[in-house]
Amino acid sequence: MLKPIAVVGPTATGKSDLAITLAERLGGEVVNADAMQLYRGMDIGTAKVPPQERHGVPHHLLDVLDVTETASVAAYQRDARAVVERLLADGKVPVLVGGSGLYVQAVLDDLRFPGTDPAIRARLDAEAAELGPAALHERLTRLDPAAATAILPSNARRIVRALEVIELTGQPFSANLPKPGPPRYDTVLIGIDRAVEELDERVELRVDRMFAEGLVAEVRALAARGLREGKTASRALGYQQVLAELDGAGDFAAAAAATKQATRRFVRRQRSWFRRDARIQWFDGSDQDVAERVLSVVAQ
Repeated sequence: MLKPIAVVGPTATGKSDLAITLAERLGGEVVNADAMQLYRGMDIGTAKVPPQERHGVPHHLLDVLDVTETASVAAYQRDARAVVERLLADGKVPVLVGGSGLYVQAVLDDLRFPGTDPAIRARLDAEAAELGPAALHERLTRLDPAAATAILPSNARRIVRALEVIELTGQPFSANLPKPGPPRYDTVLIGIDRAVEELDERVELRVDRMFAEGLVAEVRALAARGLREGKTASRALGYQQVLAELDGAGDFAAAAAATKQATRRFVRRQRSWFRRDARIQWFDGSDQDVAERVLSVVAQ
């Protein structure tokens, strides 16, 4: 019986290359589970594998959103499950890969999300633009102190979402956070990690390479297509820091340093998220035989 495979873990551990190898060897196809790789044109800063390096393996849910669109985990859940189920029906192994923990969990587990209301969302967005996110964060603190503690006062998108859910449900946002139900598929979960010092060094090198390969030019081009207005895309690591310098002093060395620092923090949050899932079997990404070791586990 075919089973999906999920390759997860922190940024810069080597997940994408491993996923392509697994798909090649198992007759599968790759399903993206990186929220920022959903966006067209966000290639360098998200370390998207170029088409010529995908070894002919089909990739799904890459380049499906414009940078002005807001990524939604509920919409991703719907689309990714449709791809996974189509691949399984066609006798192909879905290889889900990415470091966006909630996106992965939304596909693999019976996770349900509170609804949305475009009118409420538009009104709250307008208030955030007029009053600033800090004012809405104060309102959230009164209505749901637990949610306010978990959401930064500067994160307008999450504050608006929390207030929207409170208005829709009449309950605190923290009471409506999605809770995992039973697994939807008998998935083989593979975690890839590396020693902290090694991963920090890889992050450093990756960010240097992104800036050398033209991240600033990529952000300039996307800004002309509305990147600043994109509530999700504009907050992506690297893009957020370059936009700040394009609108400020133009110090891109400072943008690179800020991106490295933010990415290291993100890596630690990813590690904490995925380590909570006892189903994940962990492998060292620096092991030259990691693909063979994973394939032996999949075969069992």
